[in-house]
Amino acid sequence: MNSTSPLQSPTYNFPVWGRGIFAVWYRNLLYFKYTLFSSFFIVIIEPLLIFLAIGYGLGFFIGDLDGTPYRSFFFPALVANASMFISFFEASYGSYAKLTQQRTFESILMTPIETSEIVLGEILWASSKGLMCSLVIAGVGAGLGLIESWLVLPSLLVVFLLCWSSASFGMLLASSATKYDIFIYAQCGLLIPLSLFSHTFFPITHYPETLQLIVFLFPLSHAVSAVRALLAGDIPAIIFLNLGVLFGYGFILSQWAVYKMSKRIYE
Repeated sequence: MNSTSPLQSPTYNFPVWGRGIFAVWYRNLLYFKYTLFSSFFIVIIEPLLIFLAIGYGLGFFIGDLDGTPYRSFFFPALVANASMFISFFEASYGSYAKLTQQRTFESILMTPIETSEIVLGEILWASSKGLMCSLVIAGVGAGLGLIESWLVLPSLLVVFLLCWSSASFGMLLASSATKYDIFIYAQCGLLIPLSLFSHTFFPITHYPETLQLIVFLFPLSHAVSAVRALLAGDIPAIIFLNLGVLFGYGFILSQWAVYKMSKRIYE
């Protein structure tokens, strides 16, 4: 049984990684098996269409960018962007539906699983889904000769950290949402601008210095820079800063999401 009364909001304790987290993750995996084809079709076809339109279409007119074919420059950013959006959607829309309509979290609380394990399990699942989809997209890129297949492996850590950050942000929004509109506002007001300005379509060195400093604060900017370098076979010194920033965002947002969602569940 849970030690916290359902009539009383829990005080915050630092989450402990227990078996319950992986039980929640595995529950989502079992359900995902039934929607595997439709899920992958939706989340993979769209990025590939974007790549064909921009990488090959616009890339034909741009040619090389800093000595790199434009489609090779754009593809790593597409992998990072796709993982961010997929993780966010899964953690925000999915968690809100489980909280309000499906009452899934209430059912799970009838087991020995704690609220913090539910939240972290959902974040872990959303991150895993984003990672899996980005891995498939990267595999397509390797098949097209855009990247070396073995270079995908070291970039997975960067992608997972980005997925964890975006999933934690989605869970944080779900913890305070009263309707689905808030996720649309977050997508249009934050995620899409992040995608447009975070080193995705062109180098940020073309921005004014003030805007470069602002973009440098974006987690997606660090992820794109790191993934692009790793898929090119480089390990620049700044990549450790990129990893540190992504880890920091993920750590803070996930702890905040655990606290807020735990309170919401017990309301």
